[in-house]
Amino acid sequence: MAIIHNPVLPGFHPDPSIVKAGDTYYIAVSTFEWFPGVLIYRSADLANWEPAAAPLFRLSQLDMRGNSPSGGIWAPCLSYSDGLFYLIYTDVKNWKDGPYRDMHNFLVTARNVDGEWSEPVYLNASGFDPSLFHDDDGRKWLVNMKWNYLPDKNSFDGIVLQEYDPDAEKLTGPITNIFKGTDLKLTEAPHLYKRGGWYYLITAEGGTSYRHAVTMARSRTLKGPYELHPENPILSSWSNRDLTLQKAGHGSLTDGGDGFWYMAHLCGRPIQSKKTMKRLKKRKKAIHGSEMRGFCPLGRETALQKFRWKDDGWLYHVSGSREPDDTVDIPGAEPRPRQKVWQDNFTMTVLPLYYQSLRVPMGLFASLTDKPDRLRLYGRESVSSRFVQALVARRQQSYCYTAETALEYRPDDLQQGAGLILRYDEYNQYYLRVTWNEERNTRTLGIIAFDNGSFSMPLGRNEIPIDDALDTIRLKAEVDREKCSFFYAFGDEDFQKIGPELDYAVLSDEYATPLGFTGAFTGMACQDMSGRNLPCDFIYFRYEELD
Repeated sequence: MAIIHNPVLPGFHPDPSIVKAGDTYYIAVSTFEWFPGVLIYRSADLANWEPAAAPLFRLSQLDMRGNSPSGGIWAPCLSYSDGLFYLIYTDVKNWKDGPYRDMHNFLVTARNVDGEWSEPVYLNASGFDPSLFHDDDGRKWLVNMKWNYLPDKNSFDGIVLQEYDPDAEKLTGPITNIFKGTDLKLTEAPHLYKRGGWYYLITAEGGTSYRHAVTMARSRTLKGPYELHPENPILSSWSNRDLTLQKAGHGSLTDGGDGFWYMAHLCGRPIQSKKTMKRLKKRKKAIHGSEMRGFCPLGRETALQKFRWKDDGWLYHVSGSREPDDTVDIPGAEPRPRQKVWQDNFTMTVLPLYYQSLRVPMGLFASLTDKPDRLRLYGRESVSSRFVQALVARRQQSYCYTAETALEYRPDDLQQGAGLILRYDEYNQYYLRVTWNEERNTRTLGIIAFDNGSFSMPLGRNEIPIDDALDTIRLKAEVDREKCSFFYAFGDEDFQKIGPELDYAVLSDEYATPLGFTGAFTGMACQDMSGRNLPCDFIYFRYEELD
């Protein structure tokens, strides 16, 4: 018996969909505007998880140019049937402007998770969080939440069901609204299961913040009516603000084969920042009113909970409570120590899966071969662009960490810049970058910052000049919960601090406008708005967790 510490997938890993195929468990998570789309992890024992695939890596499968921040891939559903993996996903083009939601649902398949995934089949755009249910009679059914844009209606208008024809590769037959939700409202994230002659429907409700919850209902027939679990919700953190795992909700289930079922669900681990809270109130921005319990730069993470079926035919948390546990005991598992340091010297031919780009493939602007042992980024659009940024980054997975890189870069225009970036989205980020100073006719090193879209330069006109003979510039960031600082070194010199201590809680779900769904990233970026695509060569990237 091993004790597993939650979250099992720390950092930005929201909306988990768990499935077992053969002897292996898989979890697929949302990636939003980050490319490639959808990350899939695998495990033999539910305790030790490793990256397995990022299936949406072609523009023909996913083109997110122009997508709004926290748009893109929402809530994928991974299932297995007939020797095939089925992956359902939503590409959200717009989710916060006006009454409509432009959200396109697609299906791709593959024989192996880490193999070639098919071109997408378009399904519908009636709502998000689609899920595919494989009934034991061979028929397949799509469920998704339904969006209602009318001003006098509940926009979360229930869970709709429609049959999917795999031969014709399209939805067919009538659309049935099978579940209108509970008083918790904001009903989404449906998943169907069949056991003992009952169809079980689990959904997420309460909104994907601190009121989040998992609810359950069942019916003897697929199309209902569905009766509610006697102790709904079956998982939630809302009743206890002292829990480590907040925001518990959006769950999916798998049979552990040990007499228990396991639920993968999202959670958040907030940090506190009085400074950020004051600034938030100054903006007069209400985040679910009294729900505000802190800031989550780590985003929404994936945890596991243990459940059992009781004689009444309902599923219950093993603790007897609906609150998420920090630890889970899993028979036969042997958890490995968590890796704390990653250093890449760019001698590989393909970047590891923990690196991602924004909205488009890295191949549009990045190369590992144009200069040996370097990651070359060709300058593209600004750090505010929703189209093509030359940016390669990885998610923050610990409260405290350092990120470090070294670069070779010779800009000659104010429109050019490259360096080390800490970002949440286009509106909230910190960037330590090298650029060209026209007034001083030299390269300079400075910081630019975005706070809810407000642009500033913490060093003002006092950016640090760089000697023309210098080739290598090293940059580093240190993050300690709600605080972060930048450092630099020229050549082999020791690191020196640059600029003021910065408010890191700005890079969080809660601080984003109107709310964010991702998490903080750190990485390398390069811009060239002059149109010449001047490259920057990055020598290494090091990320070290300090918790």
